[in-house]
This record gives sequence, structure tokens and C-alpha cells, in this order.
Amino acid sequence: MTITITAFEHSPDRGIGLARDMRIRWALEEVGQSYAVRLVSFEAMKAPAHLALRPFGQIPTYEDGDLALFESGAIVLHIAQHHAGLLPAEPGARARAITWMFAALNTVEPPIVERSMAIVTESDRPWFAARQPILDARVRDRLSQLSARLGTSDWLDGPFSAADLLMVTVLRRVNNPTLLGEYPNIAAYIARGEARPAYQRAFADQLAVFTCIPAC
Repeated sequence: MTITITAFEHSPDRGIGLARDMRIRWALEEVGQSYAVRLVSFEAMKAPAHLALRPFGQIPTYEDGDLALFESGAIVLHIAQHHAGLLPAEPGARARAITWMFAALNTVEPPIVERSMAIVTESDRPWFAARQPILDARVRDRLSQLSARLGTSDWLDGPFSAADLLMVTVLRRVNNPTLLGEYPNIAAYIARGEARPAYQRAFADQLAVFTCIPAC
């Protein structure tokens, strides 16, 4: 059976690879697993058929035979556990990689998403000028901690893993050269992730949805 994932019919990130189906595409490309994509509109995401798969009316979802999953982190973990290449075989290293997966989504991502959403939804509000330095400081706190731990290493803990895949997708949401410029090792870390052939393939496939390539 073919794995099927869902993605936005019209990407709200305008093709820059921030939508969370990118994580699933990248993971599947890393392990060499073919998949199909079912594009859904914002209206379809709230319809009963999609809510049966994704009760919170979002993307992505993952279907493989009778198995249906939601939440991008859980899907990436499932892929990594069932296909070689994204988790170490040694139990301790495997556990550490999974820990970093949770850290990417539960510790690093929340202040980054809060900041990015505030810029989109509140930048015209009178209080935003006072709030933005607070949001920036929260992101800087996490980036500083991550930068100190990463140091001069290529990846978070040994070879590239699902932890790096998730962390890179989280960090890309900062989307601010000034902030990232304060942490050159993190900027280089993101660039290493983006340079991976599997990332490039996943990005091209997601971008094609936005640009209607090869056909709308």
C-alpha cells in the first residue's frame, strides 16, 4: 500500500517550506519511502472526513493501510521507528535522539511560533511595539541555550537523526536574519539541514504545490 499524507491545497507560507507537512515529506525522503499527497482546502480540513483523521482540523495526516496518524512529531517518530536512517540503533543514542525530538517541539518551538504568529496577527495593534522585545527575548533565550549545547558539532547528538530534522524545521520558522545572525553555529546548522538531498527533494515537492508545477 502507498503511504498518503495530507497537505495544504494552497500553502499559507507562500512556498517557503514552513507548513508542517514539510517534516513528513523530508522524513519519508530521508528513508527512501515513496508516498502520495492528498491536498486539502481550508474548508475540507473542517469537514467530517478530514476530522475523522485529524480531530483538530489541521494538516498533516498520515495514512498507511489501516493506520491513520496525526501530529507531525508523532508521524516523524513513527517513520523513524519503522525505517532505518533516522534513529540510531544503539539504545542510549536512540533515547537521546527521541529526547531531542521532544525538545524541538515542546521547548524550542513554542516561543518561536508565538513570536511569528504575533507578527502576523498583532503587528498593527498599539501594544505590539512593547510586546515584540519580550517575544524576541524568549526566542533568544532558547537560541542561546541551543547554541551553547550545539557548539561546533554538525548535529545535535552524533549523526543526523530525526531530532535534527525536527529541530531544523522549527528553527527555520524564526525567519529573521538579524536574530539568527547572533548565533552563527545555529545558522550553519540550519544550512546543513537544508543542504541535504532529501530536504531538497521535499522542499521542491512542497514548493510545486504553491507554484502549480508541473500543473495546477
